[in-house]
Amino acid sequence: MDQESIVYGIIKDIPMAPELDGQTRRMVNSSSLLDLPQTLDVESPYLCSDMFTLPGLDVFSGAYHTQVIHFGASYRAVEYEWEQWMKRFEELLGKMYWVSATVHLETELSGKHTFTWEPVNRGCHVPNSGDLRVKCEWEREADFIK
Repeated sequence: MDQESIVYGIIKDIPMAPELDGQTRRMVNSSSLLDLPQTLDVESPYLCSDMFTLPGLDVFSGAYHTQVIHFGASYRAVEYEWEQWMKRFEELLGKMYWVSATVHLETELSGKHTFTWEPVNRGCHVPNSGDLRVKCEWEREADFIK
């Protein structure tokens, strides 16, 4: 059987006042996700719009204060191409407004990894500003030899 990798996570944005600014930010984020190919395929094996779920543009559709964009997909051993996956994800983040992003990678061979992005200089990332940094935590279960 092939090795399966599960990737899931969340991108959060906190819209600022006035409300029009919040709606604009949400529209930019929605547009960035809708610009992705609809499904994973040979041309786009890492990210697609179908793997993301967006709340609506107003407070009555799941975006009371924080816009919560969650995503997930199952891959065949994506950890061997993880650098490319990260590159595509960071390209997407570069086009969006956000205050934090977290990706969980669960692999059969190398355990669980959690990647967290934060803006470098401000409280929120602004599209095309290039100010993002990532940190990684690794969790692995191992049997102890007695």
